[in-house]
Amino acid sequence: MRWFYLTIVCLLGLATLIFAYENMEIVSMDFLWFSLRLPLAVLVVVVYVIGMVTGSNLRGFVLWSVRGARLKS
Repeated sequence: MRWFYLTIVCLLGLATLIFAYENMEIVSMDFLWFSLRLPLAVLVVVVYVIGMVTGSNLRGFVLWSVRGARLKS
């Protein structure tokens, strides 16, 4: 089973490298007064990491709130 997981991880890594190589054109991102010009692959990775951080924080906050509500009941 370990070889199966290793194969899946290698295939996903290869797909990520192909995506990055094929999407190196410069794109512009504007948000309020903030403006960026960078490769599309970099922008996708940055947005993904921000989503992971905020998503895990939100999940932790919701779990903490639910546990607190259960203890008070």
